Amino acid sequence: MKIKWFGHSCFLIETNGTKILTDPFDESIGYPAKFPEVDLITVSHEHSDHNAINNVKTYKQVLRGTVDKETNGIKIKGIPYFHDEARGAKRGRITIFKIHSENLSLVHLSDLGTRLTENEVKELSDVNILLIPVGSVFTIGPEEAWKVINQLKPNIVIPMHYKTKYLRFDLLGVNEFLKGKQYEEKDILDISKETLPEPTKIYVMRLSQ
Repeated sequence: MKIKWFGHSCFLIETNGTKILTDPFDESIGYPAKFPEVDLITVSHEHSDHNAINNVKTYKQVLRGTVDKETNGIKIKGIPYFHDEARGAKRGRITIFKIHSENLSLVHLSDLGTRLTENEVKELSDVNILLIPVGSVFTIGPEEAWKVINQLKPNIVIPMHYKTKYLRFDLLGVNEFLKGKQYEEKDILDISKETLPEPTKIYVMRLSQ
């Protein structure tokens, strides 16, 4: 499985000959919307920094909401959850996407706005690769993110949805999340079941141009 980061919450996941793009954004947020041709797009919620599928020139299918799909040996499940601590009353609902392929389980937590309940922890307990928002303001922040990581105990953590030199609205930067932690920077993360690290390892992705 190969993972690239296009900025914000947008990743390209290549697995079993299939290209999956998560949460493509509108260029108005500041990142260049230079997305590749893909097979599938996952949209976690209908905000412009997560649903700009019009910026993807070629794709076969868009997955939204509560889905349970299997294709090319890849299982994709959409799990409804909340954008805020008030059960969606402030910012609405989101979809957590769980992708299982190559004996690996990857979870994209979208704009998670609150800690996970016991039900969600059980649902996601086999996660190997966790894509988690850390920038606060519209999502959980660094402290809450570490609580979620401790709930799920993944092999790999990739932070997302944080302030960079490109992003045009204010969030916390990734360094707040990384304080006192060891991490490795990557252009492309190429991972298999056999190469999963233990204990949990943090990868900070460089922007794919």
